[in-house]
Amino acid sequence: MPKIALFGACGAIGHSLAAALRSQNRAYRVVGRSRAALQAQFGDDPLAEIVVWNPDDPESVRRAAHGIDTLVYLVGVDYWRFELHPQLMEKTLAGAVAEGVSRLLLIGTVYPYGRVGSAPISEQQARHPHTFKGRMRKAQEDLLLAAHAAGAIQACILRLPDFYGPGLDKSFLGGAFAAAAKHGTAALIGPLDRPHQFVFVPDVGPLIIKLLAQPQAFGHSWHYAGSGSSSQQAIIDEIERQSGRVLKRRVIGKTLLRLLGLFNPMLREMVEMHYLLTEPVIMDDSALAQLIGPLPRTDYPSGIRQCLQAVGQSQQEGEQGKANHA
Repeated sequence: MPKIALFGACGAIGHSLAAALRSQNRAYRVVGRSRAALQAQFGDDPLAEIVVWNPDDPESVRRAAHGIDTLVYLVGVDYWRFELHPQLMEKTLAGAVAEGVSRLLLIGTVYPYGRVGSAPISEQQARHPHTFKGRMRKAQEDLLLAAHAAGAIQACILRLPDFYGPGLDKSFLGGAFAAAAKHGTAALIGPLDRPHQFVFVPDVGPLIIKLLAQPQAFGHSWHYAGSGSSSQQAIIDEIERQSGRVLKRRVIGKTLLRLLGLFNPMLREMVEMHYLLTEPVIMDDSALAQLIGPLPRTDYPSGIRQCLQAVGQSQQEGEQGKANHA
């Protein structure tokens, strides 16, 4: 029976962690609401045990956590339903504790910090969220930290910046990679010239395995700054250099976000988080490096090259599929 479970496994970080576990020939459990989605994404891996859960059903949560030592919490919610984050954490904790799960690692964000100024922040930075999403994420973290303090479970939080990676279209940069491959127009949320940190998703899985191997990691939160500070503009420049194409772009600012949000709930909910593009939260991850050693950091040119290759391959496969059905 697997001893590690990925709750919310179908997302980008779930795939990265599954690949890292697979590379070590370690069995793992993937947990999600849809058996069809789990089967489509993990059904070909004999190391993956597929378990469907309903977090509103306590017995379902317990079945998903049964026999597990380590639970990696990757559960996402619709961007317009962030009130679910603490609710789902509370239900998951109840089932995990009842089943004797020893450890829970939460993959977190910078949202609970709120506005922090321009200097890089350590894990000692106070959390003062000024947004609803930040407050919900903080409430989620507080539930986990309280369970740790009570001795119910060993807790750890790993905070990540924004993602990018091969095949990942739901990111700030996804539109730029697609535009480079398809000669389309990249829809980008600006400003583009401010410092920003991005994590290359394939780096995260190996990092999580190294973190879980350190008993002293628990009881604390940790920062991972990914590939370091850059900017959307610098990354777009590199995409243009590697692709040999000047990208057409449509840059959306906060005012236009508000307008488009009248018709798109995702964009509407991004308005309150727009401060992260004008007042970026830059994380210092030196404490994590001191704990586990050198951190995986795919440099931006290498990461961009892999993303362009992936989107180009996807486009070729799509065209081949159309030709086969013609």
